Amino acid sequence: MSERKPIQSWLTDMDGVLVREGHPVPGAEEFIGRLRDSGRGFLVLTNNSIYTPRDLVVRLRAAGLEVPEKAIWTSALATAKFLQDQRPGGSAYVIGEAGLTTALHDAGYILTDLRPDYVVLGETRNYSFEQITRAIRLIEDGARFIATNPDPVGPSAEGSLPACGSVAAMITKATRVEPYFVGKPNPMMMRSALNAIDAHSESTAMIGDRMDTDVVSGMEAGLYTILVLSGVTAKEQVDRFPFRPSLMVDSVADLMPMLD
Repeated sequence: MSERKPIQSWLTDMDGVLVREGHPVPGAEEFIGRLRDSGRGFLVLTNNSIYTPRDLVVRLRAAGLEVPEKAIWTSALATAKFLQDQRPGGSAYVIGEAGLTTALHDAGYILTDLRPDYVVLGETRNYSFEQITRAIRLIEDGARFIATNPDPVGPSAEGSLPACGSVAAMITKATRVEPYFVGKPNPMMMRSALNAIDAHSESTAMIGDRMDTDVVSGMEAGLYTILVLSGVTAKEQVDRFPFRPSLMVDSVADLMPMLD
């Protein structure tokens, strides 16, 4: 097996890696600061399609992390890039919020419920039965079904909320049409991120806190994968998976020597 090239670019998940419940993970501020100062290409990734990168800059700043807008990559941006490549200047009926609608507008898409090329399902705080019904009928009429991410639930102060994956399952049950999920664990999310910073898989690391999304998608995209134990996946759960990360550490604080 050939030796990997030195790591020149970094992709990192956001929740569980850099922030947790609105607070920075210990070492995250120093890690991001070192990445900014090093001049290395890096992106902060999230499957959440609700927010625009500009929104996320403000939310991360509130947690004490200074991340440039150009260094944020969301499933909404990846979805817009995918559709732009597949069908330039197309149209879509969208269930989602500003992060998704803005990304699709910027990609040159027309948002409409009149014979759209696609139904695009993203995250929203308020899924509407009327919107879901409209999506079902448009898919029955031939619209292609795209979803930003397969996450079944999302967090809130009161507990779990139904997320994109759960609503997609409802639409699939009604139409018998499976969506194409663009976000993690689809390695396309990683490849679109690599293209966004002109990076190469053989010299890029992916940091995540989940084996079932971050590590598997990074592995399938050919990246050096790092599991941090500051989020969802616990150390004792790793051996349950048929694949392993390239490296496992407690938190991003342990990765500082790799940035020297």
